[in-house]
Amino acid sequence: MLHEFIAVNRDEIISRCRAKVSARSIPPPAEGGIDHGVPVFLDQLGDALRLGQITSPAISRSAIKHGHDLLRQGFTVSQVVHDYGDVCQAITELAVELNAPISTDDFRTLNRCLDDAIAGAVTEYGRERNQSGIDGESARGSERLGFFAHELRNLMNTSLMAFEVLKTGNVGVVGSTGTVLHRSLLAAHALITRSLAEVRLTQGIQNPERFAVAAFIDEVASASTLEANARDVRLTVTSVEVGVEIRADRQVLAAVVRNLMQNAFKFTRPRTTVTLSVDASPERVRIEVRDECGGLASGSVNELFRPFEQRSADRTGVGLGLAFSRWGAEANDGRIYARNLPGEGCVFTVDLPRLPVPDVEVVQA
Repeated sequence: MLHEFIAVNRDEIISRCRAKVSARSIPPPAEGGIDHGVPVFLDQLGDALRLGQITSPAISRSAIKHGHDLLRQGFTVSQVVHDYGDVCQAITELAVELNAPISTDDFRTLNRCLDDAIAGAVTEYGRERNQSGIDGESARGSERLGFFAHELRNLMNTSLMAFEVLKTGNVGVVGSTGTVLHRSLLAAHALITRSLAEVRLTQGIQNPERFAVAAFIDEVASASTLEANARDVRLTVTSVEVGVEIRADRQVLAAVVRNLMQNAFKFTRPRTTVTLSVDASPERVRIEVRDECGGLASGSVNELFRPFEQRSADRTGVGLGLAFSRWGAEANDGRIYARNLPGEGCVFTVDLPRLPVPDVEVVQA
């Protein structure tokens, strides 16, 4: 059992974490950070594994405090992320060396607890920076870069752990661990695609073009099918009226809609349906993504579009995706909003101006 492995090898894991900190070229955190943050996390991780908990609220709370303390001392978000990434690598490397394979269930718990810890610490950093009154494009760009690095590192750590488990030969590629690896790689690809689109927005690089909505929806649906299957979710795409056209930056708009799809796949309940549909009026085109998450417990749905807002205990992201979707929709002369369906789910809508049907020139004989 992984909790027993951690208890027996606790000192060695901490020692390896300290060595990894010392070996990095960036200025290392103070010893107090390693001597306090890592042991506390290991103890809470062991409790979660022993009790069979998928996640642990205590880990999120401790991570928020740990991240707050280090950042108040002037350390960077990268150093906070590295703290928890080192734990992941130390456990995985030692398990492989000692031929102590990690079970699929324990692997899932380890991955989720690491997600909770990293996201908790980094999100607290983002909230503090966001509330500190530091505005301006330069500061915002630095934040986005930091969070992009965090999310990508998180996904890569998951992929590496899954690969190490697969290398032992104790589990097959066609199984839960292979699914974890596949899902992480898909998410990394989507993150990079979204980030490239965001760079286009912040740099003012746009390429608006006229295109048919039906073909656009087909492309988005094709790209989303793999993730739906990986998450055991049904994807339903309704037919789009022929002749409906819009003018937008196709790459940015695709990133916006795909991000809404990923958000729906993340929060909808297992074996439920995510629906992608289009409602066209003479003047507007509304692209809608509906999930079956059960609806929001409380609060305004419009708060979801603020940076660093999250609506679930699943904190595998840091809450920038919906904010990006809002920026992307507005950059294309549109808007985005959400509706809460209590007990059912949520509907996210991208509302864009519809292009008029071009006049057909009549050639007289």
